[in-house]
Amino acid sequence: MNELKLAVLGSRGAGKSALTVRFLTRRFIGEYASNSECIYTKHLCLDGRQMHMEIYDPCSQPRQGKLSLTDELHWADGFVIVYDISNRASFAFAKALLYRIRDSHLAACKRVVESAVFLVGNKQDLCHMREVGWDEGQKLAMDNKCQFCELSAAEHCQEVVTMFTKVLRTITTNFKVKEKRRPSGSKSMAKLINNMFGKRRKSV
Repeated sequence: MNELKLAVLGSRGAGKSALTVRFLTRRFIGEYASNSECIYTKHLCLDGRQMHMEIYDPCSQPRQGKLSLTDELHWADGFVIVYDISNRASFAFAKALLYRIRDSHLAACKRVVESAVFLVGNKQDLCHMREVGWDEGQKLAMDNKCQFCELSAAEHCQEVVTMFTKVLRTITTNFKVKEKRRPSGSKSMAKLINNMFGKRRKSV
């Protein structure tokens, strides 16, 4: 059984937790604690293959006041970067996250296969309060060679499922290119993730 590890990142209020739970449970929950983090686990069938998926949902506050993704970059196979289309500051935060991921791929070429990255403009239901244009999100995604979409976690359940499915398919394609990404083995990786995060795990 393949293991897929995905990190969903974004600023406070961007809706990354709501997006994650919408995908996992098909339910929408609007309020989450921004100072908590957890790893959701789920078994699913993707294109006829059984998968064990872990989704890391970190707290929205940058650690020690800085934007550091060191742990996430070493752990995750893919990233969903979420911003709120009605909040330009959240778009700036998403841009900083993308630059950090891009720089990690350019530096030292540590990873043979780059992570799957999807930029998501959330809260399309607040289009009347839009501060970030669709074309801005599209350009940012093109500049960083990642996929892009706008949707609403509150109203677009199927679009949320489709977006996550695309990310997972990209990850599995990367696995086919490089089947053994982690020579350390699953047990040592499990120990590493527990040491890094040590957070609540939720099976859904």
